[in-house]
Amino acid sequence: MHFTKMHGAGNDYIYLNAFEEPLPGDLPELARRMSDRHVGIGGDGLVLIGPSDRADARMRMFNADGSEAEMCGNAIRCVGKLLYERAYVSQPRARIETASGVLEVQLEVFDGVVRRATVDMGQPILDGPRIPTTLPGNPVVDVPLLVDGAALRVTCVSMGNPHCVTFVEQLSDYEVLGWGPKIEVDPHFPRRVNAEFVQVLSPREVRMRVWERGTGETLACGTGAAAVCVAGVLAGFTERRIVAHLPGGDLELDWADDDHVYQTGPAVEVFSGEWLPEAATSVAPR
Repeated sequence: MHFTKMHGAGNDYIYLNAFEEPLPGDLPELARRMSDRHVGIGGDGLVLIGPSDRADARMRMFNADGSEAEMCGNAIRCVGKLLYERAYVSQPRARIETASGVLEVQLEVFDGVVRRATVDMGQPILDGPRIPTTLPGNPVVDVPLLVDGAALRVTCVSMGNPHCVTFVEQLSDYEVLGWGPKIEVDPHFPRRVNAEFVQVLSPREVRMRVWERGTGETLACGTGAAAVCVAGVLAGFTERRIVAHLPGGDLELDWADDDHVYQTGPAVEVFSGEWLPEAATSVAPR
């Protein structure tokens, strides 16, 4: 089975072309095995690109633990790159169906190669039950959340998938690796949640780290950065246009006047290869 490894700001996924490749029935198990960084290809998860009757292509994504997620901002930029460079679209733009709806990607092309892309991430969802969260407020802004004995102040946003944003004085492993996994499974979030930790550098610039639902800490999270853009405005920390510095690189965010969040960032192809049948059965994932 042919695959392509790609990343957006270090958020790396394995991509399968379902236009051409027959796929096995157990996709969660395939995602777990391929994503394993010791006995698999290694990645934050698995992305499938296939036909859509609503758009140029349909994207499905599975986290490294096999759970299926609604959307990924970094992955969808890479999907747009693959569609253009493999000639599935003829213009430097693509409409891509996701579990969060059809999103449009504008591609920046240099000498036939897509280097960056801008994604219309859509309108943020701020209604608590739709995020979903049982925390109080509409919107859920700067509300208390008790985590491991610490009283955090959090703001919740959905960008098609749920996010819980905490603004901190200084980023450290203590918050991300200590609080992150506990927030992910906190009972206030019935479908689990992505946890963002944000240090505000200026009204137009933040530094952030993300504990992603189903994967753990990643080098970047596109929907997380979009959620931070919205949360920063709602909580009074930032303007509507910001640059977010993540461990894997920078993302540009704009919560525009049309209420949509636009995100610009890199899309990089790393390598392609063949997933051999024996790789699927030789070693069970730990």
